Amino acid sequence: MKPSMLAKLDQLANRLVELDELLMSEGATANMDAYRKMTREHAEIGPLVALFKEYQRAQDDIAEAQEMLADPDMKDFAQEEIEAGKARVAQLELDLQKMLLPKDVNDERNIFLEIRAGTGGDESALFAGDLLRMYVRFAERNRWQVETVSESASDLGGYREVIVRLIGNGAYSKLKFESGGHRVQRVPATETQGRIHTSACTVAVMPEADEVEDVNINPADLRIDTYRASGAGGQHINKTDSAVRITHLPTGIVVECQDDRSQHKNKASALKVLAARIKDVQLREQQSKEAATRKSLIGSGDRSERIRTYNFPQGRMTDHRINLTLYKLDFIMDGELSELTNALAAEHQAELLAALGD
Repeated sequence: MKPSMLAKLDQLANRLVELDELLMSEGATANMDAYRKMTREHAEIGPLVALFKEYQRAQDDIAEAQEMLADPDMKDFAQEEIEAGKARVAQLELDLQKMLLPKDVNDERNIFLEIRAGTGGDESALFAGDLLRMYVRFAERNRWQVETVSESASDLGGYREVIVRLIGNGAYSKLKFESGGHRVQRVPATETQGRIHTSACTVAVMPEADEVEDVNINPADLRIDTYRASGAGGQHINKTDSAVRITHLPTGIVVECQDDRSQHKNKASALKVLAARIKDVQLREQQSKEAATRKSLIGSGDRSERIRTYNFPQGRMTDHRINLTLYKLDFIMDGELSELTNALAAEHQAELLAALGD
């Protein structure tokens, strides 16, 4: 293990001792905010320090076994202990490295999931509907809430564009690698001659900002238009200017919301989506800077990049970033995404570990 990593672990071990003393001292709860902050810190570094102590014990066991090598009667036993100890140390070192990896501050956030039809006309819009169902089923399996923010339905039942909010612990951590181009190969429902067509959709996964103010939206930079909503909703929704369109002038980002009868609620929803989109732009700019020094297969967030192909005739899904092919397309389209999302997270972690070793 690198000296710098050992030094950091020593510091954390010393800090844990300090926190133990502070939390046990008289008057520790006099300032509840400070007390809660210390308990959170203790909970965060406690497991890491415990693992570090286990690593140190394993190192001590190897040292003791090496001393026994001089005894002919104990040599074979000692050699076995050394080999087992080295394997244990290697595994503990890897576990410690993983725990020391920088955490994504957005991992526990709710997300806005945006799906847009691309090339392929009506078939692309139908596939956008299939993707939405896939993600909604995945959300249900994770017991997340799903809220529709905005939708633009196509004539055949799909979506030209749809935005939903997924509310649940770890939503961003599980779906943050879904941003990009999704390609489908299948015989469309509108195809009379049985030919396979290729269509595409783009998916954007954006962490929800805590507050609109977090992304410093200047009201002077906004153009807010109201208009009469269209679509389902009865007479009332079509008689009032309840729909809202917000344009962020510096970036050109446009957000529309007309799903609620209340103009005020539509404006609030649109501002939340706008904040998430601006935050997403900032994240992608940061990722692009990181990619300039270290190529990232997963974290680029480049939406023009084709990340995945869904081939219905062959029943397979291929993720091109990690060369993963699964012949269980029916299960995947029904929301069974855990094998895929876990593989993407593992690859990303491997990249971070590789960078840590540079």
